[in-house]
Amino acid sequence: MGMWIGYIVLMVLIGIGAVTLWAVWKLMHPARKPVQLAPDEEGLQYESIAFRSRDQAVNLKGWFLPAAGSPKMTIIFAHGYRSNRLQKKVAALELAKSLVQRHYNVVMFDFRNCGDSEGRLTTIGLDEQQDILGAVDWCRTFCKGPIGLIGYSMGAAASLLAAAKCEEVSGVIADSPFSDLNRYLLDNLSIWSKLPKYPFSPLMVLAIRFIMKKNPQLVKPIVSIQQIYPRPVMFIHGDQDETIPCANSEMMSQRFAEAFSYWKVPGAKHTGSYKLYPLEYTNRVDRFFDRLAGGQS
Repeated sequence: MGMWIGYIVLMVLIGIGAVTLWAVWKLMHPARKPVQLAPDEEGLQYESIAFRSRDQAVNLKGWFLPAAGSPKMTIIFAHGYRSNRLQKKVAALELAKSLVQRHYNVVMFDFRNCGDSEGRLTTIGLDEQQDILGAVDWCRTFCKGPIGLIGYSMGAAASLLAAAKCEEVSGVIADSPFSDLNRYLLDNLSIWSKLPKYPFSPLMVLAIRFIMKKNPQLVKPIVSIQQIYPRPVMFIHGDQDETIPCANSEMMSQRFAEAFSYWKVPGAKHTGSYKLYPLEYTNRVDRFFDRLAGGQS
């Protein structure tokens, strides 16, 4: 009897381990979404660009949208998890068009393992910060003036990490970021994976770190903002966000209230603020970047 009990326990443990590894593999290998729209279909001039991530690991693809007039500065868009440069949930190309019309250059690109870019692994901000830094390097070579970042969800967190490592970034707009990836995964993996929180969430975090060799504890925007300050950051977060609670942005914005601002958007779900209030969103983004560019609005 004891041998059979031991055998059953062993099979259960093997099953838990197999399910954990499968879930982690799915998390870090999301299906690519093809880029199915070009800027000229929206009446925009553009140039297809390619550049290396700063760590030289992957070749990244994107677009450069020149400002309609003398450019104030260049804004780099950073999309979210399981998305691409179009970030359709946000209607990023529509926002980019408005910013181009307001005299901003815009760079839109696909993170590694997304859209048309190289790479086989998504790391939820850890390696993606190197992709943003690669975009900054491209802008420093081909564009004049200040550089700003606007990111969504994973892209917002990665933007904060990148800005902390790069003084050339003048400021960041972070729409719906998490503040601590390790804590976020422990609290929310069960929602994404549809698996019981225990034992799977802690096991998945351990598997990410020790089997996939990516440490979520290194993705802490709440720490990165200390290196960004006193440069400005505007946090945007919907008060109905069930994916990443708005408390993440609220907490980070309060750390350096004299330099950081926070727009808590009523009724908006995850990264849904632009679609709910497109004009106000665009105006707030414009005012933030205009000040970085030396304007007085």
